[in-house]
Amino acid sequence: MGERYDGPGEASNEASVDGDVSGMLVQIGSVRGDLHLAPAVRPRVQLPHRTPSLPRRATAFQPRAAAAELDRILDDNGTAVLTSSAQATTGLMSGLGGVGKTQLALDYAERAWAAGAVDLLVWVTTASRDAVVTEYAALAAGLTGFADLDAEQGAERFLTWLATAEVRWLIVLDDLQHPRDLERLWPPANPHGRVLVTTRRADAALRGPHRQLINLEVFTPAEAHAYLHDTLAEHQRRSGAIEALAETLGYLPLALAQATTYMLDRDLSCTEYLSRWHDRRNQLAALFPEPDCLPDGQHATIATTWSLSIDHANRLQPAGLAKPLLEIASVLDPNGIPAAALTSAAVTTLLGNDVDRRVTAEHARDGLACLRRLNLVSQAAHPPIPTVRVHTLVQRTTRDALTVDRHATIVRTVADALSEIWPDVERDAELGQILRTNATALLENGSPSLWEPHAHEIVFRIGGSLGNAGQVKAAYDYFRRLHVLAHDNLGPDHPDTLSARNYLARSQGEAGDETGAADAFEQLLTDHLRVLGPNHPHTLAVRNNLAYRQGTAGDVAGAAEAFEQLLADACRVLGPDHPHTLGVQNNLARFRGRAGHTAATVDAYEKVLADHLRVLGPDDPETLTVRHNLACYWGQGGDPTRAANALELLLFDRLRVLGPDHPDTLVTRTMLARWRAAEGDPAGSADTLERLLADIIRVLGTDHPLTSETRDLIAQLRAEAQYEPPSDPA
Repeated sequence: MGERYDGPGEASNEASVDGDVSGMLVQIGSVRGDLHLAPAVRPRVQLPHRTPSLPRRATAFQPRAAAAELDRILDDNGTAVLTSSAQATTGLMSGLGGVGKTQLALDYAERAWAAGAVDLLVWVTTASRDAVVTEYAALAAGLTGFADLDAEQGAERFLTWLATAEVRWLIVLDDLQHPRDLERLWPPANPHGRVLVTTRRADAALRGPHRQLINLEVFTPAEAHAYLHDTLAEHQRRSGAIEALAETLGYLPLALAQATTYMLDRDLSCTEYLSRWHDRRNQLAALFPEPDCLPDGQHATIATTWSLSIDHANRLQPAGLAKPLLEIASVLDPNGIPAAALTSAAVTTLLGNDVDRRVTAEHARDGLACLRRLNLVSQAAHPPIPTVRVHTLVQRTTRDALTVDRHATIVRTVADALSEIWPDVERDAELGQILRTNATALLENGSPSLWEPHAHEIVFRIGGSLGNAGQVKAAYDYFRRLHVLAHDNLGPDHPDTLSARNYLARSQGEAGDETGAADAFEQLLTDHLRVLGPNHPHTLAVRNNLAYRQGTAGDVAGAAEAFEQLLADACRVLGPDHPHTLGVQNNLARFRGRAGHTAATVDAYEKVLADHLRVLGPDDPETLTVRHNLACYWGQGGDPTRAANALELLLFDRLRVLGPDHPDTLVTRTMLARWRAAEGDPAGSADTLERLLADIIRVLGTDHPLTSETRDLIAQLRAEAQYEPPSDPA
């Protein structure tokens, strides 16, 4: 028989452990056969029990309107939200970082615990899947008395315990970072259980059976004002600017908390803080506390809170598009950015250059979806005009991170994008307003980039759109401001500065100051002749505008003579078919007619109309204007029926081309009623004009010249309807 081999000797089987030991210690020498390690025995927790990891309650916590919805989903007025089947009722609170999701969840948990509605309250900070697994495994050990060596097995045992437990439990999974972190870790259905998850994500993967998504918004104005009043109650220098402070900070709870801490630390009033806020030299980081001075146990500043979300969004497919799209959105209107601008050719070109690959409008839409999944932007489901919203502080944080060169690139790209989607004819008043608001925001955030090396066309488009919408006073105010910006950025003699003055004088006349506009054009013409010369197209345009305002100010004969001289120069410089030349022909015919040459004016207008139809086409707005003028001169020539019939046909075309609320459409409706009255029905036309006046006031306001002209016409027709001519003597 051979000898059995027992190894190198007994001394080699000795082992020793120095120092403190916690947990399970297994020392094994030689093992033959199967080895089974039983879970370590632990003392069980006593119910009712709550984990010690609940966060601090915020100072001056404000009850939220969303709490009622949360109670309904989870609590049903203090009773577990259950049906006869075994269902876990799960509430998902999703929203932008800083809106107060954690505090609202804490409020619900504390109320449920105080009311004795739960026997087990668990709070898990879901920073990662590993954090959830580890916490679940620890809970399994505490609840069952056995600790698993494998944390995944422990987590599985905890979920099994939840599924069968007859105690009332509430699991709060706070700040879920990735939907995949809860894969196979969602608490199970149990008639005694409730689950509340908070997350910045809005992925479809978060939805499931018995899960209801609550989109938590920022504070309401009332909630924000109450928070500021409560927080600053002990502040000796509290000012009356609380409402302005809340609005400036976009009613964001996290921003309000950090801003008030900053103010209290520096003994600032609301007014003093706002003064620092509006100083564009101050970046956002300089207006909130340092990271080690944050209130309410917070761990991250505003900028840090969102930087992680931005990074997550930018890694989602299509990778690399979310961040530049947010940069683009950061210079536009936070309350409604036209989605078409964010998928325009100008934007997709920039995105393609950023990621060094071809980017389509479809890719850009998917990039926006990445931002929505992280709640960095929001978008209405089916609006008439699709728009994207972004919080104003997310915008400022994003802008602060841009280099000077990157900021300039973003601004010029956005200006090109808005110009690209802006229709030549604004039929939709709502779209026009959205475009103007965004272009104005760009002007606020984009200077001086919009003036390098010259003024971008978008700066003129804003005022032109206001004028086309009939907002003549607003257009005048805008161009007055634009002239100052052009002067400061380009100098007094730059062609774009002269153009700003031209638009300013034009809007002055459209607002009703005919004489002031004529004087302004006269001064402007002197500068155009000096800077650009007599044959420059801009000089010819100023001569046209000067002659027009001279005529509307009362010098009709002088205007007709000036247009006659200008027509010869326009034909020589621009050619007879140039649109500006055709415009001069139109104005010449108009003022010849006002001078009393009605028959000759009708002949001239018929020729002008033929030229407009040939060169510009039947639907060009200028062609429609010529048709309008010709119809009115038919009426003045003694044929009101022909005038009214022509205006009726024109109204159909203006409604189709310009839309019902365009000022030109309203003018045609006014003149149609006038010539119908001339046919013998002043009372009926006055009634028609009364209905029209409501539309004019709705669209143009009470101070627009057309409003007063229509009122005067109504009064005139009412007087005509009541007048009875004397009967012939017998």
